[in-house]
Amino acid sequence: MSASTESLQLKKPAELPTDNKFKLRMRLFARRYLTETGIKKLLLRIVMYLLVCGLAFVFLYPFLYMIVKSLMTNSDLISSSVAWLPTELKFENYAIALDLMKGKVFAKNSVLVTVVACIGHVFSCSFIGYGFARYNFPGKKLLFVFVILAFIVPTQTLIIPSYLTYSRFGWLNTYLPLTVPAFFGFGLRGALYVFLFRQFFLTVPRSLEEAARIDGCGFFRTYWKIVFPLARATIVVALVLAVVWHWNDSYEPGIYITSPAKQFLPPRIRLIVEAANALPDQQQEMLRQLGLEEGEDTLNDAVVMAGAAIISAPVLLFFAFAQRQFMQGIERSGITGE
Repeated sequence: MSASTESLQLKKPAELPTDNKFKLRMRLFARRYLTETGIKKLLLRIVMYLLVCGLAFVFLYPFLYMIVKSLMTNSDLISSSVAWLPTELKFENYAIALDLMKGKVFAKNSVLVTVVACIGHVFSCSFIGYGFARYNFPGKKLLFVFVILAFIVPTQTLIIPSYLTYSRFGWLNTYLPLTVPAFFGFGLRGALYVFLFRQFFLTVPRSLEEAARIDGCGFFRTYWKIVFPLARATIVVALVLAVVWHWNDSYEPGIYITSPAKQFLPPRIRLIVEAANALPDQQQEMLRQLGLEEGEDTLNDAVVMAGAAIISAPVLLFFAFAQRQFMQGIERSGITGE
């Protein structure tokens, strides 16, 4: 072995000249991959990356299509030469969509019900799940079967008795049917959250609760001070799922809410679709009511996509901030079957 080669091996890559670092990296790459086993690993890794990229594109394509179309002008939508890159970015489509949906007014209703219902689900379902995980009582297994059945049975099956019950309570045309059941572990997909919390609490060592009892903690204090803070990842999972389902729910609000002023934001996307498909005279009247000029400010598919993007944005942003905790909670809650 020559002295120059020995000096290259003794020096760290960061201390080597640029040419020598490149040569050293190529040698390491050759030793690692240019063998029969290394070539197989390299090909397998390439195939896996291609599959992952393909699946990612399948899931991202609708969102990319929505964002690109929402920024197009009317001429770009008509032109066959414009597919993905608009000639001009038209952010006014979002303003038109927001005005048509009256987003500032109805977004408050959606946020109010979503936040209250999600808080109710987290506290009530975690408490119920803790009871199923730690305590034995008569009929425990039968009650848990009913919890699973409540998740399996569609909401449409129970809508008539629920409607009659809430009618007797005088809750129709209020937000109470959408929020109060969440504080009792029922509500929208409440049984799933009970199952998630139960699966997590089964993995918590009993020694923590026994130590808390020795220190004088009762049932509620042990749950609130010791066990509940440990379920942070599962809480994030329940919150993400609850936010998505409550924000996008239009079936139950359409049954219980009859006042136009109390409607929610997501169902109002149909107003933009109807406006985009209306006759030219009707569209011009709508534009005049919004204070927009005729011509380029046209109600078209770009405005529809802008409305869809506005409705999807809160859920996507919430998931983006909670993504890491959400994945950890999925792993720890037993939802993967482990």
